[in-house]
Amino acid sequence: MAKILIVEDETAIREMIAFHLARAGHEALQAADCRQARQILADERPALALIDWMLPDMTGLELTRQLKRDENFEDLAVIMLTARADEHDKITGLEGGADDYMTKPFSPREMLARIQAVLRRTGADSNSAQQAGVLQLDAAAHRVTARGAAVPLGPTE
Repeated sequence: MAKILIVEDETAIREMIAFHLARAGHEALQAADCRQARQILADERPALALIDWMLPDMTGLELTRQLKRDENFEDLAVIMLTARADEHDKITGLEGGADDYMTKPFSPREMLARIQAVLRRTGADSNSAQQAGVLQLDAAAHRVTARGAAVPLGPTE
C-alpha cells in the first residue's frame, strides 16, 4: 500500500492513526512538528500527508501551502486533519492546497476511506515509485529525483 506521513503534535492521536494505517497495510511515518515533517518528506517521499492544522512551530495550513509551492512536493497528496470545523476553515484549507479536509473527532474507517479516495484521485501509491541507487522514478507522477532533488525531464523522457 502507500507510505503516509502523519503530522500531528498530539502523541496519542498520532499513534492511533499510525496503528490504523498499519492495520490497513500502509507504512506510517510520524512527525510531531513541521520541522520533523520536512525532514521525513525529504528522506522518505510519502504518497500522502495527513496534516493537523494546529502545530507547535507553524500551522499545518502554512506547511501545506509551502509544500504546494515547492516543485519537489507540489504533487504530494494532503489531507488536513483538524478540530477546526467551521465552513470558513474548511474552505481555507482546501483553497490552501489540501486535497481533502477531515475534522476531529473522526472515525478511523472514514479516515481510511478518504485516504484511499485521495490516493485514487491523485494516482499516488507506493507501487508507482522505483528506487535505483540515488535515483527514484515515479512513473505515475512522471517524476525523477536524485538524492531528493527533482531531475528536469523533457516531454518525451
